[in-house]
Amino acid sequence: MSRKMSKLVVLAVLLLAGCGAPTAGPASTYTSVPDKPSSPVELNVLDVAGNLQLTQGMIDEFVTAHTDVVSEVNYSKATAPDMPGKLKAEQSAGRSQTHLVLTGTDGLAAVIGQGLAAPLLPDHEAKFAGLKDNYLPPAAAMQDLSQGQGIVVTYYPAGPLLEYDAAKVPNPPKSAHELLAWAKANPGKFQYAVPANSGPGRTFLMGLPYVLGDSDPKDPENGWAKTWAYLAELGQYVDYYPSGTTETMKNLADGSANLVATTTGWDINPRVLGTVPESARVTTLAGFHWVTDAHYAVVPKGVSQDVMAANLALVKWMLDPKQQAKAYDKGYFYPGPAVKGVTLDMAPQESRDAIGKFGRPEYDALIENHPKETSLPAEAQVKAFQKWEREIGSGKTGK
Repeated sequence: MSRKMSKLVVLAVLLLAGCGAPTAGPASTYTSVPDKPSSPVELNVLDVAGNLQLTQGMIDEFVTAHTDVVSEVNYSKATAPDMPGKLKAEQSAGRSQTHLVLTGTDGLAAVIGQGLAAPLLPDHEAKFAGLKDNYLPPAAAMQDLSQGQGIVVTYYPAGPLLEYDAAKVPNPPKSAHELLAWAKANPGKFQYAVPANSGPGRTFLMGLPYVLGDSDPKDPENGWAKTWAYLAELGQYVDYYPSGTTETMKNLADGSANLVATTTGWDINPRVLGTVPESARVTTLAGFHWVTDAHYAVVPKGVSQDVMAANLALVKWMLDPKQQAKAYDKGYFYPGPAVKGVTLDMAPQESRDAIGKFGRPEYDALIENHPKETSLPAEAQVKAFQKWEREIGSGKTGK
């Protein structure tokens, strides 16, 4: 097992054990946060989801336009499994040096499970008038998963999709049965990455219960009998499970794999960057439901009142439609915007050019016409990852 995967499993165990908040450290309350800080603050922003690719332009523009709120922003990046320990150490020492975390559902699960975040909603609902109504409905559903510990800043329908080399897969599988038959006929040529460390990997995992008609797609322990049986059989024809999505894309490009799990963003962006040939194609399986994903802004416990004021003003700015248009980026989280009324023609020219060339016209119809299901809640997601590691991935992760 890779070092990264070991950290993920440790994190999962901590979450399931119900680790509480640190016993020592700051106990700041935020009952009367001012509209802006008493003097401009220096913000330390930690990204554990690749979110800055979508939002750094929003943040930088905020700093330029609001010198009376933020004097400077320092950016840093880490993995989601490393983030909880960092926050806990800071909070136990009484020094919350990380002021804002940008995270996906994996990091969100950690801060909820370990009590590391300052509540944002409903405590500061007045700062975000009409928040739920302003979100796209699937983004609003993802907001509900945050339990008030974070605010959705970007959203995408994700997948599960299958990406393939059309020259080597002229007739791609269109159903779960056909995928199994294809994998059997082409051993080692289908891949998906370890779900606990891959958006496409976990989307494939969470999407299969809908495709297969399992009894309860939201209950991986008791409602996924068909899914676990299917994955076990499919696994007979999988050589190994890469530790991350990037590796699957490189394998698709060099022919080590001919068919991989993907999402809208992981289809578009690697082709924009040249990691995957422009000629790659995508397909869905019969019974396909979207499994949605989002990135969240989370404020660690213990930040000052002034920092909290700056954070709230910044997040509100990021949710403005004009700023949300930047989330189209180069398709990394396609479409990307979480709020209503944001169209591609509002995005920067670079985004319009990239998506105009590398986007897929069929995505609009797929997004419009197929059901959208939220990702599993934090605890259920962790249980699914653990069961997958024990029963499916054991001995075959990494390379």
